[in-house]
Amino acid sequence: MSPEPPPFRLLPGAPGSPVLLHVPHSSRVIPEGVRDGIVLGDEELAAELGHITDSHTAVLAARASAACAVAPWSFVNGLSRLVVDPERFPDEREEMLATGMGAVYTRTTHGQRLRPPGADPEPLLDRYFHPYARAMTAAVDGRLAATGRAVVIDVHSYPATALPYELHGTGPRPPVCLGTDGFHTPPGLPALAEAAFAGFGGTGLNSPFPGTYVPLKHYRTDRRVTALMIEIRRDLYMTEPGGPYGPGLDALASALAVLVDGLTGV
Repeated sequence: MSPEPPPFRLLPGAPGSPVLLHVPHSSRVIPEGVRDGIVLGDEELAAELGHITDSHTAVLAARASAACAVAPWSFVNGLSRLVVDPERFPDEREEMLATGMGAVYTRTTHGQRLRPPGADPEPLLDRYFHPYARAMTAAVDGRLAATGRAVVIDVHSYPATALPYELHGTGPRPPVCLGTDGFHTPPGLPALAEAAFAGFGGTGLNSPFPGTYVPLKHYRTDRRVTALMIEIRRDLYMTEPGGPYGPGLDALASALAVLVDGLTGV
């Protein structure tokens, strides 16, 4: 069996940057031991990865970071969200449990069974979810200690056409969806994003995907931690589902860099 890849990476930015780009869903990597617990055949699994992966968002974030006047920090998931989804609540608070897509998915984007009935999620949570959460918490604490604030920018993408698993898929699907939180997203943060991404045909708020990621340690308790989710519609930069990226990716990376520079006061 080949060595298991690193589950996540913290990529340092400038010491004085408060910004942390979070890229949780860009990888298609599933360790061999985890693959054994997935009931899909290889072709079915490849198709599901095409639908569920926020393809090329790690490349987008890396190119944006390189273009910034003050480099942000980045936290990048090295494993597929079919291993665990680090952005879900690990308990009954998670609304996506209703579709079989809590922190450990049991169903696919189209409602197929992903794992056997009665599969225990705890080993996967212990091995992957909780260490990821602790490391992301430490990364946010590091920005707070260094700068007195932390700005988490969640970098995602979503399909042009709604998939069956989406709970809010009947709403607008703007070129760029901005996910906000009533506690952690001050009005100026989406306003900066709206300006940065103005050249792509418009932005929208919380449709089709609402909310944003904040570590549970800080969630709804620490206003020094602000956050915004950037959901980019995939037809802006890639061939769906799961195909290569095109020239739109560099334009979006430039826009993300403008947002990050605005957040650092450049």
